[in-house]
Amino acid sequence: MKTESPAGGFSRRGFLLTAGTVAAGAALAWGSPLDEAVARAADSGTAGRFARPDAAVAPKFRWWWPDGDVDPDEIRREVDQIADAGFGGAEIAAVHHSVSDKSVLDPAGHGWGTPAWVAAVEAALDQAQRRGVTIDLTIGPSWPAAVPTITPDDPAAVKELAYGSVTVAAGATYDGPVPAPSRAPSSAAKTQRLFLVQAARVNTANSTRKETGLDLASVQDLTGQVADGRLSWTAPSGGSWVIISHWERGSAQTPESGPHTVPAAYVVDHFSAAGTKAVTGYWEEHILTPSVRRLIERAGATLFEDSIEIETKALMWTPDLPREFEQRKGYSVLPYLPAITQDNGNQLYAYEAALTRRIRYDYWDVVSQLFNENHITALQDWAHSIGLKFRCQPYGAQTDAIASAAILDVPEGESIGFHNLDDWRTLAGGRDMAGRTVLSGEMGAYQGGAYNTTWKKFLLTVGGAYAAGLNRSVIHGFSYATAPGVKWPGYAAFTPYSGSIGYAESWGPRQPTWRHVKDISGYLSRVHQVLQTGTPRVDVAVFRQTGYSKTGIGVSWFTATGITLGWNHQFISAPLLDLPNADVHSGRLAPDGPRYKAVFIEGDHFSSMDCTLQLGVAEKLLRFTRAGLPIVLLGDWSAPVVPGVGSDAENARLRSVVADLLKQPKVKAVAATADVPAALAALGVTPDVSYAQGSTLLNFHRYDDKDNVDYYYLCNGKHAETVKPPVAAIDHQVSFTRNHKNAVPYLLDPWSGEVRRVALYTEDGDKVTLRVALQPGEVMIVALASPGSLGDAPGRTHAIATEAAEVVLADGRLMARATKGGTYATTLSTGTKVRTEIPDVPAPITPASWRLEVEDMQPGASATETTTVLHRLTLDALQPWPNIPELADVSGIGRYTTTVELPRPWTGAYGAYLRLGQVFDTCRVTVNGRALPPVDQINPVIDAGPYLRAGTNTITVEVATTLNNRLRVSDPAVYGVASRQAYGLLGPVTLVPYAQAVIA
Repeated sequence: MKTESPAGGFSRRGFLLTAGTVAAGAALAWGSPLDEAVARAADSGTAGRFARPDAAVAPKFRWWWPDGDVDPDEIRREVDQIADAGFGGAEIAAVHHSVSDKSVLDPAGHGWGTPAWVAAVEAALDQAQRRGVTIDLTIGPSWPAAVPTITPDDPAAVKELAYGSVTVAAGATYDGPVPAPSRAPSSAAKTQRLFLVQAARVNTANSTRKETGLDLASVQDLTGQVADGRLSWTAPSGGSWVIISHWERGSAQTPESGPHTVPAAYVVDHFSAAGTKAVTGYWEEHILTPSVRRLIERAGATLFEDSIEIETKALMWTPDLPREFEQRKGYSVLPYLPAITQDNGNQLYAYEAALTRRIRYDYWDVVSQLFNENHITALQDWAHSIGLKFRCQPYGAQTDAIASAAILDVPEGESIGFHNLDDWRTLAGGRDMAGRTVLSGEMGAYQGGAYNTTWKKFLLTVGGAYAAGLNRSVIHGFSYATAPGVKWPGYAAFTPYSGSIGYAESWGPRQPTWRHVKDISGYLSRVHQVLQTGTPRVDVAVFRQTGYSKTGIGVSWFTATGITLGWNHQFISAPLLDLPNADVHSGRLAPDGPRYKAVFIEGDHFSSMDCTLQLGVAEKLLRFTRAGLPIVLLGDWSAPVVPGVGSDAENARLRSVVADLLKQPKVKAVAATADVPAALAALGVTPDVSYAQGSTLLNFHRYDDKDNVDYYYLCNGKHAETVKPPVAAIDHQVSFTRNHKNAVPYLLDPWSGEVRRVALYTEDGDKVTLRVALQPGEVMIVALASPGSLGDAPGRTHAIATEAAEVVLADGRLMARATKGGTYATTLSTGTKVRTEIPDVPAPITPASWRLEVEDMQPGASATETTTVLHRLTLDALQPWPNIPELADVSGIGRYTTTVELPRPWTGAYGAYLRLGQVFDTCRVTVNGRALPPVDQINPVIDAGPYLRAGTNTITVEVATTLNNRLRVSDPAVYGVASRQAYGLLGPVTLVPYAQAVIA
């Protein structure tokens, strides 16, 4: 029977789920202790950790300083502001893109790494320790990693291999200077060394639209013929020839938006030991004072490195690459060098197409190994030696980020750079195969979003990412209070940005929504708590021959279709199969980690979908499937090749192993994407979460074997920010797998911290099925645990079907609830069918008028001072502030107050849902002077039942805005181009009464 609910569907908030319990008298006062019901849960272990998560799982801020031009006392105040708001700390970053004249920041006296900087860092670490939060330290000023103790010509500085060329006709003689680099070096790079001179015959059959084809067999090394910078060489007959010169030099890259230091800092070589030693040596000498060392040792903090944005005009290079390449690949890279030569990111020359792809694969594979060994591993080992963990965004270059994520203490992604959820799944695969816990995310950096970003937008962004493996947000960001020459409301690292509205956001006390931010931090902390508990459970490992991230490239069937049916997947790459957890037990890969049920392999997305496998990988897969692991291969695997430049013998051996692999009973090869689900079914592989129809529901599953609890995080989200049309509301049955045979479902409310036993569901073996209805972006957390383990009564009787709008558990009794009076039949798990009388229910109430009081936040006497002007209005109808003349350009806090009359008798059998409709931006609610639990900012519907009484009831909705509308008029040169945002309580607001009666 289809029923209507006052929230427009079956909703997690407001107990509109046909499951859950009502805690009589439950309330969460703003900033007050948890209510009695949650407090009881807090004494029950698992539920208590959820209700009151530790600061270690709380979200953090990226904390931007204008280098060392900061006051230690202000630094301590800002640590307090962050801690008081319920966040777990911050990550210090020297960033000041908004300051056009860097001299006002005094980089010589107050730059990154100066005594002033170190004193401020010491103050931050000390105050954080006092407040029980942590402060992370960024590896250098801005990004990428750089130090002021090297020059571009230093062996430790980032290098590039530039090229020059000249064409020579067949039989003609070139007599002249060695071709100079096509692009001049940076003026800061004083030297460039001729590395190699080659000649090759042009082969147009190998040419592409952008690349000149060459004949590999014709390549000659002319370096020995160079004398005094000149070359004399006669081209052989037969076709046109090209002379290519290769020049090794420093790229002279500096950190973004410098200078941050005097002398200038230059980016280090991220692929050599020398580059890493330059970083650690600077820290040892200039930053790690005895006081800082002591504070770090106590703090449990993290060293952070931003994405690896190496910018070169030519080929990314490191001086040891030729030697390392030959040792690792068994052949010299030099004859193949033209095929990897680059100019401003563009490839220039090509051999035969397949060979060219394999050469480039080998080059990036070696670069990736050098990065992971000489940079990530070396930095992490050093960080551990001084009491720090290492967190890094291990992408930006075409390196194996999946392998990097497996090395790092904490891998990190980013919302602005990741194209879809599969970018998160690449890093999550590395994390989980290595047995790490946290995948961090730089979240909320929206271009043009300064002072107009809403928390709802932020929540919509992180919601889907959490379903793909993210489990801690580092929010972009929190700006230091001030800097020379800034305007109200204070210093912001990224706005103005080239004179325009910059990146979001500068959160903090300057923002009206900061008044409500503890609700946001509490919500995020509880999500993190769940997603860091136990170990992950993932359906499928997708093997990636090339482990790039930040590409947006998904996987056949699973990305397009599988996730819409409940499947989840992660990506693994070859180095992960060397990890200790890369074993198979009971048919599962990584049995002590994600316990993948199957491995899926298709052609290499980064190499024309070639069916390639490393020989060692194929041999391991054969061993895995003989141990019981199901494997599905998509494509034509009759003649696979190794991904790099392999020998005929190696390819022959690979084909023999793959042929043997394809004969195994647990292996299925399919020709088309549409055949994948049938292959999985034939192998007996099913997802942990399933539903009959395609859905926008996303999920992530974790299992806590200590407490025998399955946790399912659900979000009605989208696979990518750019997906159109928008996600719609969902309402359908969902089946969950339980690891404990007696487990029953609970709902964990991340907004209030309440844990509620589900009252309506069905069971079938290891499956528990219940109805899920979520608005776009809305989140639900389901736990499957032993009856009574989460603080409720241990009984197992529940409803399996009902005609009522809901069935809830209250005081250990099943209750039928409806918004209309009548008789409702309910079938119990015992097989008994019970009919329940619900008394008449008053009709929904829409308030006729509102009193509105607005705190109008305006610029004060200085850039960091805010003046508040009070406006009082009476509204006959709700409407956006820009439509109200007095509020057209106002930003701030609005309090909407109305009264509603409820008839007598209004007993404990009655309650009501308060449905707020549309709200911009954050909100809180009081009823009769009592604060309700935090409102779901995605779907603002809340159960007001325990707070209502017969007669007159006063309802107040407090709404906080962005600063956009005020800045449009206070700083029109930057923000005047922005459109007014539709602030306020827009509604429609409806109070929908319900009544309930005991079923059993």
